[in-house]
Amino acid sequence: MKLISFYLPQYHAIPENDKWWGEGFTEWENVRKGKPLFPGHSQPVIPQNNNYYNLLDDDVKEWQISLAKDAGLYGFCFYHYWFGGHLMLEKPIEQFLSNKKLDFHFNLCWANPPWTKVWAGKGSEILIDQDYGDETQWEAHFQYLLPFFKDDRYIKENGCPLYVIYEPISIPNLENHISYLRRRCKEEGFPDIKLAYQYYVDSNQDAKLRQIFDYCIEFQPVYGMTKMESKPVNTVLKKINNLLDSKFGIRLSDYRHKVRITDYDELWKTILSMTPKDNKSLPGAFVKWDNTPRRGDSGRVVTGATPDKFEKYMEAQIKRTREIYKTEYLFITAWNEWSEGSYLEPDEEYGKSYLMAIRNALNNVEE
Repeated sequence: MKLISFYLPQYHAIPENDKWWGEGFTEWENVRKGKPLFPGHSQPVIPQNNNYYNLLDDDVKEWQISLAKDAGLYGFCFYHYWFGGHLMLEKPIEQFLSNKKLDFHFNLCWANPPWTKVWAGKGSEILIDQDYGDETQWEAHFQYLLPFFKDDRYIKENGCPLYVIYEPISIPNLENHISYLRRRCKEEGFPDIKLAYQYYVDSNQDAKLRQIFDYCIEFQPVYGMTKMESKPVNTVLKKINNLLDSKFGIRLSDYRHKVRITDYDELWKTILSMTPKDNKSLPGAFVKWDNTPRRGDSGRVVTGATPDKFEKYMEAQIKRTREIYKTEYLFITAWNEWSEGSYLEPDEEYGKSYLMAIRNALNNVEE
C-alpha cells in the first residue's frame, strides 16, 4: 500500500510573501491567527511543543520523514510552484533533492493556478499570474523537473515518474503540452511518464482529461464536500443561539453565517460510498478540515473529527483502495496544511494520535 500525503512547502519566508503579506510571513502567521467562531470550535491549533518550524532547516525534514515512516506512509507529494519560469517556495524541495540523507519517497504536484488573495478571503486580486507559454517554456520547465524525475527516491511506476497537475483544464493546448512531456521523458530514457490530476468537482471536461491522463486523484475532502449538502452555521447553531439568549442574554455575532459546517462522519460516509468511474480513479482521504485561519471570519469547518474516527475510516478506505479501486495508491490530505486544519503532524491537542491512527489502520488491514 502506497499512502502518499500532500505536502505544503509554505513554512519559510520568501521575497514575494514579504511584499504581499508583510516581512517574514509564512503559513504559521495564518495558523496563529485562528480564532474560535462558535461554541466548541477548536482554534487556534498549536503545533506540539510550539514547533513552528522553518522548512529551510534539513533537521526539520529529517524529523518529518521519521514521523512519516513510523506511521507507515510511503511518500510525500510536494506542491511545486512554477509561473512561466518564476519559481516560488522551491527551496525545501531543492534541498530535499540535494540531501540524499533525506531517505523518503516523493513526487511533485504542479500547483498551477495563479496566486490571488482569494485563499485569504480578500478578493480575487492576482498576485502572480500563470504563463504557460510555448514549447520553449515547456522545455525550460521540463529541464527543471528532470533532476527530480531522475532521483532514485522519486516515485515511479515501472520506471515512469509520477507527476501530478493540480488544475489541467487551465492549461491552453493541454493535449500538446502533455504529448510534449511524454515525448521528452522518453527521450531522456524513461519508458514514459505517469500523469495524474486532482479531481475535486464533477466537470464536463472530465472525460477528455481521463483520455489524456493516466490517473485521476479524488481530492478529498473537497470532492466529498461537493457531493453533500453543508449547513450554514447560523442554522446549525440556532438552538444554541436561543439558549444563550434566553439564559444569558448573549447571541452569536451575525458574521458566523459566513462559516459553513460539515459533519466529519457524514463527509466520510460520502467518501466511503464513492466508486471509481474507471481504472484511472485513485482514491483520496483526509485527516480533518478547518480553513478559517486562512479566511478569517468565513470558511469551512468539518466538525467531530477524532483520531479514533480517523483510524476507523482510514482502515475502511485502505481496504477499498485495494478491493474496489484495485490500486496501491491512496492520497491523503495532508501532511502539513495547518491553516486548512488538515495535518498529520503532532499538535498540542492530540500529539501523534493521528499518525498512530494510520499505523493502526494499516496493521489492522494486514492482520
